[in-house]
Amino acid sequence: MIGLGSLAFATPAMLAALIALPLLYWLLKVTPPAPRRELFPAIRLLLGLSAEERTPASAPWWLILLRLSIAALVILGLARPLINPGDALPGNGPVLLVVDDGWAAAKGWQDKQRALLELVEQAERADRPVQLLTTAPAGDGRPPALSGLMRAGEARGRLEALQPKPWSADRLLALAALEGFQPEGSLASVWAADGTDGPGVNDLAQRLQRLGSLTVLRPDGLALPKLAQAGPPEGAQLTVTLSRAATGFSEPASLTAVAEDGRVLGRAEALFDASASETTIRLDLPRELRNALARVTLDREDTAGATLLYDERWRRRPIGIVTDQAEGAGLALLSELFYVERALEPVGDLSRAELPVLMRTPMAVMVLPDSSPLTPEDAATVNDWVERGGLLLRFAGANLAAAEDDPLVPVRLRRGGRVLSGAMLWSEPAKLAAFPETSPFAGLEIPPEITVTRQVLAEPALDLNEKTWMRLEDGTPLVTAERRGDGWVVLVHTTGNADWSNLALSGLFVQMLERLVEFSQGVTAAAEIDRPLPPLAMLDGFGRLGDPPQAARPLRPVGEGEAAISPARPPGFYGSDISRVALSLGGNVSAPVAMPALPQGVAGASYRGSAEMDLTGWLLGAALLLLALDGIITLWLRGLGPRLPFGRAGVASLALAVGLGTVALLWAVPAQAQISEGAALEALGQTRFAYVMTGDSAIDETSRQGLTVLVEMLNARTAVEAGEPIPVDPRRDELSFYPLLYWPVTGSEQPLDAGAADRVNRFMAHGGLILFDTRDRPQSTGAATDAGLALRRLARGLALPPLEPVPEGHVLTKAFYLLTEFPGRWTGGPVWVASIAEAGNDGVSPVVVGGHDWAGAWARDASGNPRFPAVPGGDRQRELAFRFGINLVMYALTGNYKSDQVHVPAILERLGQ
Repeated sequence: MIGLGSLAFATPAMLAALIALPLLYWLLKVTPPAPRRELFPAIRLLLGLSAEERTPASAPWWLILLRLSIAALVILGLARPLINPGDALPGNGPVLLVVDDGWAAAKGWQDKQRALLELVEQAERADRPVQLLTTAPAGDGRPPALSGLMRAGEARGRLEALQPKPWSADRLLALAALEGFQPEGSLASVWAADGTDGPGVNDLAQRLQRLGSLTVLRPDGLALPKLAQAGPPEGAQLTVTLSRAATGFSEPASLTAVAEDGRVLGRAEALFDASASETTIRLDLPRELRNALARVTLDREDTAGATLLYDERWRRRPIGIVTDQAEGAGLALLSELFYVERALEPVGDLSRAELPVLMRTPMAVMVLPDSSPLTPEDAATVNDWVERGGLLLRFAGANLAAAEDDPLVPVRLRRGGRVLSGAMLWSEPAKLAAFPETSPFAGLEIPPEITVTRQVLAEPALDLNEKTWMRLEDGTPLVTAERRGDGWVVLVHTTGNADWSNLALSGLFVQMLERLVEFSQGVTAAAEIDRPLPPLAMLDGFGRLGDPPQAARPLRPVGEGEAAISPARPPGFYGSDISRVALSLGGNVSAPVAMPALPQGVAGASYRGSAEMDLTGWLLGAALLLLALDGIITLWLRGLGPRLPFGRAGVASLALAVGLGTVALLWAVPAQAQISEGAALEALGQTRFAYVMTGDSAIDETSRQGLTVLVEMLNARTAVEAGEPIPVDPRRDELSFYPLLYWPVTGSEQPLDAGAADRVNRFMAHGGLILFDTRDRPQSTGAATDAGLALRRLARGLALPPLEPVPEGHVLTKAFYLLTEFPGRWTGGPVWVASIAEAGNDGVSPVVVGGHDWAGAWARDASGNPRFPAVPGGDRQRELAFRFGINLVMYALTGNYKSDQVHVPAILERLGQ
């Protein structure tokens, strides 16, 4: 390879063919042009006759120049010219590529792949074999292994298929794979590192350096990964601790809480101080939203470490009530469980059954009323359940007051109880004292009207004060609790109904039970399971949920020396749809730390180097264009083409202009295309809607046809006069010219880069509306589709408000037509808009999200027939789809005008009412 500054030629031997250009020029010059046929009267043969002998004329100079240019372009193209070629790899032996492919490498993975493929290109030009070593264990559990010698084409295919793993890289195992390795010749090693420190980093670098030259590619500070770790719930708040590998600069961070069906439940932001490696973010979610939480993701961090999964431990608690009575039996208001059940219904999933039935399902809290005595065997079973993490809640009564030795109470009790009020007693009912600071009930307000007329007393003991969570004003315990193993036994020393106290009739009783449910640990944690849980859905290296890999095994407690996260134990959900346990990277892997300084003599580089550009395709394409032009000109010169009004001089000028334009095109570096001035004026001169180009020609054509037909319907039925829809690419085009953007989601989208995300965010902030259409048939199971997952990836970089299904009376239901549903090609699924409290732009939602394939319902072919069926409603459903489209356009153009009540008084006054 030879280079001329930023330009180099990969196969310079082909440039020798340029020597033949003078010979080609001579051949073209002495070769006369082909005769042309011309019709004229025979008499003209007698005019201009001359006996003088003439030699044939040569081809025109401009045609010779055109053909020489074609030959030169072909020669230059075959020489493979490169702009910004990479430096030649040192040595003359194999090229060893060591790749960190753990979860930390997922951030910026495309940059890493691009850099590795460029290295393979350099090895191919130097005709050097390639060897590959990945540092993370394989998906089937095998340790890292050094590949054999490969040609560049095979290495390229393996690198393109390589994906980051959802577990950590193991440099010690990679070092073991190099034991005994002796390459032939001088080895050139390149380590594509994820930028994090860990065991074996220096040892691996030194070993590679001893084998030959070593270059370490690693990301800069902002491109280093972050790890999210879930903290215990604090009331309605969820705490998430973020750890970063790089320090020395301030950095914002934001989290998004997502439900299982893809709904955005909330967002929170925080800021890393310049010197801090950790920060804590608190998500303030109402209980109803927290119960729907499935995962929390760190925005702009597509890694498994930036994704937290949530199970029943952070969600609505399953609560079991031990009883042998049918629900509703007896007088409700006198029932022992009437008030308890109604206080627990809003905060948990209640199950009412006998103890053997309840023990078959996971529970966070078990309520044991006084009317349900247990056998010694049942008491032992319940005690084992408590020690594994359950919370047992008991209420006193006549049976407990008469019992001698009950093993399921937190303190020793006196027999008989204590009566504080009655017809034969002089004492008054007792009132409640303030809660101790160590009590879970601390901070609750005590109503003065609450009194207790009877209670079960606790025997004095040294630890009685520590076990007391609630007292009467005379100091006697009313609620006591004891820690047993990983669980709790809690006793309320009065009844759960109004027999012994009016506590159950107050709002304080509801708040106390809510605090107890929140105090529980939820369903047994993964590390405390007593039975294997099968893998249900696993995270990949990018933090996306999918089917479990074949190597995944049922979840069991971690043994000594066993990694918490491994190919056999990947992060994800384990169990079943009814009861599942979440296993996340956060808390199971160490926090990322930046890679230390490299050993002396090791070269360092960044993934952000200038990209190499191959001009071969551009040159050969230009040669093909000029060759086609040469053919057209030849036909004109022979008289076989249409006659031109400007003659041969015009043809020469045209050929010269095209040639110069082609040369200018070749020297222009491809850049991101912006919207042209003409397109901008066209968009400003008439209302036009846009659709996002996906790269799939079938989907793009459906979007174009659908919006075209919708515009025709809009122009015919309303006063709007819109023009043809415009295709756009958010990664390069300006969006501010369009009020409505239709965005079909294909399922293969990648997250938007910073520039595109900023462009889309500005579009929404300044009044633009985006219709995200996942185009997938509604799923009855609620499972996320590929398009739904792709939409979530797109949304990570966008400033989207919290979404909710279109509420009743929303402007979208009455912007032009009165609608109660919004079908497209499909129907049945929800359509989402921004919550009214969160919507910007005067309450107008910047996004509408659905999966009904509206463009497919609108699109028609050239004959005017619908391209796709509307399922299941047919023509009626298609008409409703058009009405939804018209309402959507009106909503985008007029906003909340239909719901604006400011004009009502003036209108009524004008009407004389």
